[in-house]
Amino acid sequence: MISRLIDLLPRCTGQNILRSLRSATCRSATYRFAVRFCIGLVSVLVLPLVFDGHAIAASKSGNQFQLSKSSTIQLLETVGLFMGGIIFCVILDRWFSQRSAQSSNTPLAEQARRLKQLKIGYPEGMTNLEVLRTQGLLETRLRPYGLIVTWTSFLSASSLIEALSNGTIDFCGGGGTASIFSQAADHVFVRVAKEKYTAPKGQAILVPEDSPIQTLADLKGKKIAFDKGSSAHYILVRSLAKVGLDFSDIEPVYLTQPEALPQFRRGEIDAWVIWVPYTATLARSAYPGRSITDLESIFGDKTSVEVPTYYYAIPELVRDYPDLLKVILEEVNEAGTWAKKQELEAVQRLAKHHEIDPSIVEVLQKHSGERAIIPIDDQSLDALQHQANIFRDLNLIPEWVNVKDGTYSLQTKQNWTY
Repeated sequence: MISRLIDLLPRCTGQNILRSLRSATCRSATYRFAVRFCIGLVSVLVLPLVFDGHAIAASKSGNQFQLSKSSTIQLLETVGLFMGGIIFCVILDRWFSQRSAQSSNTPLAEQARRLKQLKIGYPEGMTNLEVLRTQGLLETRLRPYGLIVTWTSFLSASSLIEALSNGTIDFCGGGGTASIFSQAADHVFVRVAKEKYTAPKGQAILVPEDSPIQTLADLKGKKIAFDKGSSAHYILVRSLAKVGLDFSDIEPVYLTQPEALPQFRRGEIDAWVIWVPYTATLARSAYPGRSITDLESIFGDKTSVEVPTYYYAIPELVRDYPDLLKVILEEVNEAGTWAKKQELEAVQRLAKHHEIDPSIVEVLQKHSGERAIIPIDDQSLDALQHQANIFRDLNLIPEWVNVKDGTYSLQTKQNWTY
């Protein structure tokens, strides 16, 4: 009943209140003891009150006392109430025990007991998963079921999906492009959700500050570093096509971002395709280089469709633990919504001092109240299929892939909210 009331509470009451109430339901044993103690304490305090000066007739002869008839009746009534309170506590205890047993037999509880440990992978700089991890939102939600949550960081989305395939992790998030290369390599995974919005400045092509390169057309014949099979790979292909260049017109240098940074500093590469956290954010302020293009200038208002961030799971999690997967996605959504609100507050502070474009504030205000992740739909898969076709045309993947294959993509109308 308590859990049902919690579910009926409005969202505006706050996520922390919901979590506290859910935790309280699972600590009923402590509360049962508190109820018993309080009733007993009250009874002990009430009993002496019936022994007032009018209720006690002292016996002068034997230095003893005897109770008046009315005081005896009051005492019996008090003892009766006390016993009634004890009986009530026993009944209440049995009711709580039954409710606890019922809650421990829910599909979610049963799935959590079977899985025992949930292993999550995340790439550096992926906001939703960083918030989820650092604030312990998922651990708080699943602790009553005894499920252990572990976290492992990876350098790229491609390594994350490979880890899914070999069973190192159960759930992760990362760019959509990596899933194309992984599907072509017959890795085992399922796309289960996607982020609703992609940051328009979240990825860019950098060149050294003193580089003669000023436009995308100037990239012809240059050494360009990027992580093979990542979204940076796709961004480079589309950027070159925008100015009539082919992929064969540049010299690709396949490096992860940590590997590329020192070479970029030393001037050993001409350009570097990067993503968060190395774009022009606070985390990037100490890094060299200047941007010659970003997602917004390449894709315009189609950025979120063209360069999506997906969430992936092992097939067993989708097939055998659907209630648990729903909880994971609910918490990812909550973490993303919280992060967007924090970002909006930070931008609003900058806007007060005219340090940021007001249009950015307007966009963030629009997004801050919306869900962070959404189900995978035909539009998002059509865009991903377009990517796959481009890579196949360039012979960058060995065969055609169908991203709408139900083995690899879960399409559902479910919303991951409470």
